[in-house]
Amino acid sequence: MTATPDVHLAAPLADPDTFVDGPPHDLFARLRDGDPVAWTPEPAPHSGFWSVTRHADIVAVSRDWQTFTSSRGVALEELDDEQLAHRTSMIDTDPPRQTQLRKAVAASFAPRVVNSFETFLRGIVGRTLDAALPKGTFEFVENVSSEVPVRVLCRLLDVPDDDHVKLTAWGDRLVGHTDPELADVLLHSEESEQYRLLPFRSPAALEVFEYGRELAEQRRVQPGEDLMTKLVTAEVDGGPLTTQDMDNFFLLLALAGQETTRQAISLAMLTLIENPEALTTLQERPELLDGPALDELLRWGPPVYHMRRTATRDVEVAGVQMRAGDKLAVWFPSGNRDERVIPHADVLDLERRNVDLLTFGKGGPHYCLGSFLAKLELRVTLQELVARLDTAVLGGRPERLRSNFVNGVKRLPVTVTTR
Repeated sequence: MTATPDVHLAAPLADPDTFVDGPPHDLFARLRDGDPVAWTPEPAPHSGFWSVTRHADIVAVSRDWQTFTSSRGVALEELDDEQLAHRTSMIDTDPPRQTQLRKAVAASFAPRVVNSFETFLRGIVGRTLDAALPKGTFEFVENVSSEVPVRVLCRLLDVPDDDHVKLTAWGDRLVGHTDPELADVLLHSEESEQYRLLPFRSPAALEVFEYGRELAEQRRVQPGEDLMTKLVTAEVDGGPLTTQDMDNFFLLLALAGQETTRQAISLAMLTLIENPEALTTLQERPELLDGPALDELLRWGPPVYHMRRTATRDVEVAGVQMRAGDKLAVWFPSGNRDERVIPHADVLDLERRNVDLLTFGKGGPHYCLGSFLAKLELRVTLQELVARLDTAVLGGRPERLRSNFVNGVKRLPVTVTTR
């Protein structure tokens, strides 16, 4: 029997402060049991949204892009037509245009190409760990998890390795647009209005655009096999990308190419520290990282909390009537712990088989383009880390990103001993 919905129950999901200690799993469990498609009010001028928390409903929404469009944006900020015209990137489109945009770079993320990075990647991870682990006590995000994916991004872009410093800083400023420590201007602040036509309302976007334009000009003169060459030679809608499309596409690649994997590595390390028996299991059976353990860690710590969709028509989801134009958020940490699909979902089981993972999306055209690369980076980092570690404990309190969009760890102080 379904409980009577509490119209206030889901309200905290609209507030980034709810997530400063990590995903609110108890709240998600109550929503799955009693109000699985829950109305979530927001402060004005926003209109509120539906929170979709059960695995099956998240899958259904994710796959039906005709009914649940990405074309009004994938974050909860409500964009008017002028903002959409300036800020739309591949992630904010649907087929057929999304298919054309995705095709422009898809070959660079194919398994055959990604697998060729493994030797290079092990070198990056090895050097990173050799520098960090002898310190004994250090900050894991700065010294490990932010180092690996951004250096892979530099290779994908074929830019100097030293550029990793500014690429990392731009990523922090963009995804931290709701965090007072990281934001140039806070989202929804009066000051942010002057940046309303920029992604994340962040002036950091202007710096990324300038960097990308300079790189594009270089590649037009001297093309290579890198991602930017793919963009400047791509044909979409019968012609090259416009400057605006190029700006937004490059920013998406520069951000997604490092931030989500960085968080996945940080969250996996935090999981192993908080569950020392899991670290022992991997030390004794490292081969599990070639199989079920990787998906289980990604289930436990998804780097993205939600994706927003907008209903294109009046539609019913799990018995709840939505109207055309309503926005909804599918909550991945909740679906990843839905016992209707995943037995004993609140137990971390590194031997769990057939993890029905939602972390990269679930089917449909919006499945994460870089998922194969992200999993390779996470696997290699964990393999090299586990092989070197004896013990690992917290060296202080982890600090989370103030965000209900990115499941981010800003700082993870650790104390380790090595073998």
